[in-house]
Amino acid sequence: MRAFFDVWFEMRTVEWDDASGQVRMIDQRLLPSELKIVSYTDYHQVASAIRDMVVRGAPAIGAAAAYGLALTASRSPSISRNELLADLERSAGELRAARPTAVNLNWALNRILSVATASDTQAHELRELVIREAKQIADEDVAINHQMARNGAVLIQDGDTVIHHCNTGALATVDWGTALGVIRMAHEQGKRVHVLVDETRPRLQGARLTAWELEQYKIPYEIISDGAAGFFLRSGQVQRVFFGGDRMAANGDVANKIGTYMLALAANDNHVPVYCVVPTSTIDLSLEHGGLIPIEERSAREVLDIQVGGHAVTPSGASARNPAFDVNPNRLLTAIVTEKGVVYPPYTENIWKSVSEGAAH
Repeated sequence: MRAFFDVWFEMRTVEWDDASGQVRMIDQRLLPSELKIVSYTDYHQVASAIRDMVVRGAPAIGAAAAYGLALTASRSPSISRNELLADLERSAGELRAARPTAVNLNWALNRILSVATASDTQAHELRELVIREAKQIADEDVAINHQMARNGAVLIQDGDTVIHHCNTGALATVDWGTALGVIRMAHEQGKRVHVLVDETRPRLQGARLTAWELEQYKIPYEIISDGAAGFFLRSGQVQRVFFGGDRMAANGDVANKIGTYMLALAANDNHVPVYCVVPTSTIDLSLEHGGLIPIEERSAREVLDIQVGGHAVTPSGASARNPAFDVNPNRLLTAIVTEKGVVYPPYTENIWKSVSEGAAH
């Protein structure tokens, strides 16, 4: 396992390779059994990687999309500035459609297009500008995650048992992580932390990815079925609940991996604090409330293709529904951790202040 760990830490989850002009990613579909690095040479491939969940997690998706535009900039045959800008817009359209819920994807694409459009450089300089901006987005993500981890670690006490849903670690970001990054920081500060890892059906990001990351960090953990969280909360065995988010509305309603809503409800019923950890780039101030967040529905096969003992569990003609996210009302959140600080209710007022003023409230 140690060699596996060392290879992982030689690179970020998604990165730009200057030598080849390619985008490199960890193929997260293969973990924990295989750590494979894949490389892409055009934005079509990056869009497919986002759609097929080679790369996942809102911050990592945003960085991947930014690098998709960097590939367009570096490889487009256009010789004029206007032609190159048109190529970037077309590429952004395909990348934008890859995953509809994660706001970081749109945020990263819009940021690069805005910088490119505002620049008065010629085509060859514009190419370098786009690549440089994509790298900056990735570098900022790492710095933001470290700051969020420091801000959120104060919420964890020595000896706490924490329930964590989905995967929000280094694999979900460029590096370090959001909610799992907070847990990791508390551990590195010397606090004794035990994590109950929701398996997170149907793609098992908790059992496959979060458990694998915790192994590397040597943080004690146990995997539980999603439906078991209520038992541990009601029996007083849990002190905190932590999860991330793929899009947060201006009022603090947050879309996160399916199953989060039930977890937050059970935690509230048992008076266990619930913390959502998101960078401000995940907060969509254009949406008044969570009911406006588009929810991606994925293939029914993710739910139905289950085998036990080599045999299919579901009837051959079964159908299924597979929403990838649910929306957690702001009333279920004890606090929101961002790189700007820890935000407490009333969220409608304090989120705006935190994002615009850069202060904790």
